[in-house]
Amino acid sequence: MLSSGPSDSTFASLDVELAGGTVRVGSDDPDHPEEWPVREVVVAAYRMASRAVTNAEFAEFVVATGHRTDAERYGSSFVFAGFLPDDFPATRGVAAAPWWREVEGASWDHPYGPHSDLSGLDDHPVVHVSRNDAEAYAAWRGARLPTEHEWEYAARGGLVGQPFPWGDELEPGGEHRMNVWQGTFPTEDTGADGWRGTCPVDAFPANGFGLHNMTGNVWEWCSDGDGVSRGGSYLCHASYCRRYRVAGRQHHAADSSAGNLGFRLVADTRPGTK
Repeated sequence: MLSSGPSDSTFASLDVELAGGTVRVGSDDPDHPEEWPVREVVVAAYRMASRAVTNAEFAEFVVATGHRTDAERYGSSFVFAGFLPDDFPATRGVAAAPWWREVEGASWDHPYGPHSDLSGLDDHPVVHVSRNDAEAYAAWRGARLPTEHEWEYAARGGLVGQPFPWGDELEPGGEHRMNVWQGTFPTEDTGADGWRGTCPVDAFPANGFGLHNMTGNVWEWCSDGDGVSRGGSYLCHASYCRRYRVAGRQHHAADSSAGNLGFRLVADTRPGTK
């Protein structure tokens, strides 16, 4: 049974108030029919955390509740092959994405496998968490996961019809605005944006609503359907995955996990607030 979370601090951590309203979501990108069509939806007012949940925050939850993630219960999770030592034993891969390797002992606190830990990663987003794990953490905090419409409205930061939270250029003026793959995927990541793998949850400037890293860094779980995540990750590259856009989306099983999949929290606006 989960213990009660620190309710007094819940709304302090959900530090961005979003007015909602009638908003446009989706895209007409010919390469991504899962995003079709552009449409208007109504989103009620709510609050959102300005950043994804960190390793340090998830550790607090685990200590308080004894929660075991799905990856820990199953005994493995999926790790990007480039993070594994050259002499790492052969493991099961993913046929359509051979750069993913199933690694026994990979989990939120051992992100690259049992040989790794969270040293220096306290302020990086927690990964190897399933939607089930994310929902358990959210309940402990007195919060929830966003719906897809809430997530996309927030990611757009007040802009309309733009692919990125800051506008229509991936790197405006040559400036990196998010953590994605640079170089030749999957063999060389130059780290030109300053990072290989995850970065701190507030490493890049916030969008117009004050939200950090809504695209890139890690995919973020939403509450809709059997398991949808949004926003792309540090592994996204134009050569195979242009889902590092505000309309980008993908499906997973609710109990699945990987080294580029995290989450952030939202909550309904408290009665009496505007």
